[in-house]
Amino acid sequence: MPREAADFRADILAIAAHRDDVEQTCGGTLLRMAARGLRTAILDLTQGEAGTRGTASDRAREAEEARRILGVAWRQAFDMPDGAIANTLENRIAIVRVLRQLRPRVVILPYGQARHPDHAITAALGAEACFLSGLEKIGTGTEPYRPFKIVYASLYADVRPSFIVDITPFIDQRHLALMAYRSQYANQSAGSTIFVPEEEIRERTFAEARHYGLLAGVRFGEPFVQKEVGLVDDLMLLPVQSM
Repeated sequence: MPREAADFRADILAIAAHRDDVEQTCGGTLLRMAARGLRTAILDLTQGEAGTRGTASDRAREAEEARRILGVAWRQAFDMPDGAIANTLENRIAIVRVLRQLRPRVVILPYGQARHPDHAITAALGAEACFLSGLEKIGTGTEPYRPFKIVYASLYADVRPSFIVDITPFIDQRHLALMAYRSQYANQSAGSTIFVPEEEIRERTFAEARHYGLLAGVRFGEPFVQKEVGLVDDLMLLPVQSM
């Protein structure tokens, strides 16, 4: 299984604080990229031990099921403390080791403004690790490597996206991957006042994807922010109609 192979290389690596973050914010994009033959990977920074619902063991099993649904070839979870991820040199180096192993061209991070502190810290931690990974004198026993592109999954951020990925053909699979986390999203007494009822999850997630799809002239979409200015080669090939 290439997921565990030391010589596996990824085209796209999504880094998230918690198991199920990726499924919520960029699962459809990973599905689309995998369908194009690209190698996708996920690095979750915590085990999910502090969650109101379920256990870390529950989420490990569920994350594996979601990985299969998403067509992701490699997935790993660190054991940074859930709810207390810190942007330390030790944690940056841990991510550097993964970046140098997988050598992704694109890294997807959570958007830096987020309700959960772990998400905001992961954005900075991941970006700084991408920079350090290219420094030869940052010693990990592996060759330096810096990803070409960082993009930020901005689904829950009040920010105008830089671009939208059309996930229309994959919206149902995306939902199945999210619902693999039965410990989190099945109706239960724990957390019933803060979690969305199971019967509303599909409606809400599809509505969000529909909103972003409409911005780009497609049915369902996922939003992303990039910090760099975009580059256009041919005005005739610009997508999304103006009027």
